[in-house]
Parts: sequence; C-alpha cells; structure tokens
Amino acid sequence: MFAFMFLLLLVPHVLFSSTQFAVIFPQDPILRIGSSLTATCTVSPELGVHASTLYWTLNGRRLSSSTYAVASPDVLSVTLHRLNGSQQQSGDNLVCHGADGHVLAGSCLYVGMPPEKPVNLTCWSRNTKDLSCRWSPGGWGETFIRTKYTLKYKLRWYGREKECEDYSAGKQRYSCYIPRDLALFTPYEIWVEAANQLGSATSDIITLDILDVVTTDPPANVQVSRVGELDDQLTVRWASPPALKDFLFQAKYQIRYRLEDSNEWKVVDDVGNQTSCRLAGLRPGTVYFVQVRCNPVGIYGSRKAGIWSDWSHQTAASTPSSERVPSGSCDIKPGEQNSTVRRELKQFFGWVRKHAYGCSGMSIKLYDQWRVWLQKSHITRNQSLSEHKLGRFASAMFQSILYDQVNVRFGLD
Repeated sequence: MFAFMFLLLLVPHVLFSSTQFAVIFPQDPILRIGSSLTATCTVSPELGVHASTLYWTLNGRRLSSSTYAVASPDVLSVTLHRLNGSQQQSGDNLVCHGADGHVLAGSCLYVGMPPEKPVNLTCWSRNTKDLSCRWSPGGWGETFIRTKYTLKYKLRWYGREKECEDYSAGKQRYSCYIPRDLALFTPYEIWVEAANQLGSATSDIITLDILDVVTTDPPANVQVSRVGELDDQLTVRWASPPALKDFLFQAKYQIRYRLEDSNEWKVVDDVGNQTSCRLAGLRPGTVYFVQVRCNPVGIYGSRKAGIWSDWSHQTAASTPSSERVPSGSCDIKPGEQNSTVRRELKQFFGWVRKHAYGCSGMSIKLYDQWRVWLQKSHITRNQSLSEHKLGRFASAMFQSILYDQVNVRFGLD
C-alpha cells in the first residue's frame, strides 16, 4: 500500500514542466455512471503552498471539504461517489484551485454509458435517385458522452460494405443521406453501428429494395377554385409529380383542408389517382386553406404500400356568400304557401351537405341542380312556384337521392 501511494505521488512530479504549478491525476478519465473517483492535485514545491490551502470545483461549483484528504504537504485528493452523467459531452470540468482562487490544474471527467443497440431504422428514396435513413438510439437514448453512429450498407448478395458520409446535425443528427450510385431491382442490407469509449452496439439489419421505399415531391400547381355560384363547394386541381413521369406507377393522393381561423385539418382519403376533387359541404362565404400530397404506389410492380410525400404549400380560396338577393326582389316570406315544403327540403339537404364531402360522386349532379335551384328561388312573389309544383319537385328529389344513396352504399349499380 505504501509503495502504491509513493508511486501515485511520484508520477505527477515527473509530469511537471517549467510552466506548470500543479498536476491532476488521473487526467481526463472515462467512467460509467454510478462510478466513484478519487483524484489528486499535486502542486510543485516551487509554488511554496501547502496542500491544505487548496480546494476543488466541479463545473464551477465548489466541492465540500469533507470530500478532501491531504495525502502530503504537496498532494490534496478528492473523492466523488455515484457520479452522474456528464452535463456536457465535452466533459465535466474538475479543477484544483489555490487559496486565492487561482486555477492550478484541471481535468475533464467523461461520465456516461456505452451505447445500446440503435432501433427504428427506416429509409426512403426520393424519386429513386437517393436514399435517406434515420434511426433512434437504443435504451434511454442519452449516453452522456460522445457517441459515433455509422450507417453502413451493401448489396445483399454481392458488393462491398460502404459507409454513409453525409450525416445531419441538430435534432436530425440520427440520420444520414446517400445521394447517388444506388442500384434498382436489387435489395440492400442496411444497419447502424454505435460506438463510444465505453463500448459499441449494432442495430438489426434491414433489407429493402429502393423501389419499395420511394416517395416523391408534393404535387405541383395546386389550384383551388369556386364551382360557379355554389356557395358550399370548391374544386381542387393539381399536377402529378413530374420527377416520376418516366416511371410506371399508380399514384394515390390525399387532400386536407381547414378553415382560415382554425388549425384543425379535415383529410379526404378517397381521392384515388385522379388529379382533381370536388369538396362539398363547406361553409358559405368562408376562406379555406387546402393542401395535397402524393403516394407513388407500385413503381415497376412493387407491392409495398408506398410512402406519402410532404404536403404541398397551402393554397387558399373562398366559397361564395350565400346572401345573394337580386336587386328589386324580395325573399319569400315565411307565411307564403310553400314555406313548409321549403323548410323541410332545406332540413333534408342540410343533412346531404353534411355527408357529401370528399370526392365521391354521390348524387353530385342532383345536388348541384338543387343548389342552383335554391339560389334562384330568391325571386319575386309573382314568379314563385306554387305549392303543388314545389311539392312535386321535392318528392322527385327525395326519391332520386335516396335511390343514389342505396346504390352507393350497397353497390347496386
């Protein structure tokens, strides 16, 4: 024991240079979370100070003198128990000070954990030209010390192992980008290796074909326009992704829209592969924001589900106002003979408006005809329909819509 202590005291003295006043041992240690550490500060005899006058700080905070021990007139030790992870990846600063606060020597403590197996490795290709991959660190995620992640890939049956070189920083630091030189119609094996000074770990290997993970740019030239004078409808049109014009694939589209003063989006899923859609059941005289995205399904016969693109930029349009009474005319008064039928008809079509959203063709022509008729019904009293004619018209409309509803819902066409 005495020989070990003698060696401990001797080593720092050997390290003194002409400009050094003290040396901390061990220098820049790497430790696991929960470990204990005893460090020593050995001052040069030329300094002419006693070890009992020194003190320690960790990240600028003075440590309790109860953790000190004077090993000799030139050596002051400090013992730290159950160390927490380093507050910064560049290490925690353990510093030995003179009585006047002057810094005599310093050491960086790297306290952390070995990495665990990376998880959730996923990759996608934009227009078959490149490959981007991201993953999550395993376990708690934070190792508290610098950990290097390396994405590796190779062709499944032949070819040499390669490393991805373009890594992201900041919040997207667990991702990498391969810009070129990728083969189609041949599966790749891809995995991530994590390593730091306390250990290493490797993710599971994923196997994928580039054509199975293709995404594309958002649809271009999105336009939103009114449907004549119909006050509760808008038409959305867009162009298919030009980057995939030379590929054989079946695109799917989604639309979402929201009110100007709302952050809640309503998504239309049944667009299919058409490049236009009629939104119905909207509020009259209201501004709507609309976005479209694309999923390039089945490129060259791929059976995978495909990956949705980002949403297009928001495009705004407003529905016409429902208050459109021509000059010199007046509304039909509630006491008129056809008021009851009109009220019932309005209630029924209120239900239709609520259920006629999306891009389905459910009674859309009949619905349009009724909307046009309703807006033209603001006519003078002398031009108003008789109760008999209005009743017959309402009855025909009811029967036609109910017939269409049965056909759509039960597939009778």
